[in-house]
Amino acid sequence: MSNKIRNQKKQKTKAVSLITLADKSSPISEQYRTIRTNIQYAMIDRDLKTLVVTSSGPSEGKSTTSANLAIVFANSGKRVLLVDADMRKPTVAKTFSLDNVRGLSTLLGSREVVLHQVVQSSGIDNLFLMTSGPKPPNPSELLDSRRMEELIQDLKQQYDLVIFDMPPVVAVTDAQIVSSKSDGTILVVRENVSKRDSLLKAKNLLELVDANILGVVYNGSKSITDQGYYYGS
Repeated sequence: MSNKIRNQKKQKTKAVSLITLADKSSPISEQYRTIRTNIQYAMIDRDLKTLVVTSSGPSEGKSTTSANLAIVFANSGKRVLLVDADMRKPTVAKTFSLDNVRGLSTLLGSREVVLHQVVQSSGIDNLFLMTSGPKPPNPSELLDSRRMEELIQDLKQQYDLVIFDMPPVVAVTDAQIVSSKSDGTILVVRENVSKRDSLLKAKNLLELVDANILGVVYNGSKSITDQGYYYGS
């Protein structure tokens, strides 16, 4: 029993708020729809099929942004897959009340596991989910594998949009790796949490791998007029 409690503490993660599902008419839900529109305009001359959502550091809202963006894109009629690619501190399974026995890590770690075995229904029209799977000893190596490149190509064939919820870019290389393989990257910033130096470092790290930074989502503002999507560079 004590071992079980220890393991639960080790893997403790929180579900994020799905405001776009709970209250579609709220001002915050409208802001997410505005972000969706701006992302679409940012990619007007290029087909956006894969999107990385990351932040400079922890507790800045990247998982909340990923999940709510996935919902509003699905609501617009796009066939969307939300992938929990944060294998170090996953949230998708808890947020959508799913099991996490198999997911991205099992798919990347074994050729015997196939895509349909790890994609789960969200209960929301057009939205599908892939949890992180059990925590592997080598997340970065899995994400930088040939298998991951093949997976991204397969997902592009099956979904209109694939959103990767990644760990913070300054902490580990995971977000850099997947950003270099994706069509666009969004950096999430939280008021009174994000540090200027960390943001500049995150931007530089992403530019180092030629990531296509679409812009910044600024959240945590007390004034609703200050929230929104800004083109960043």
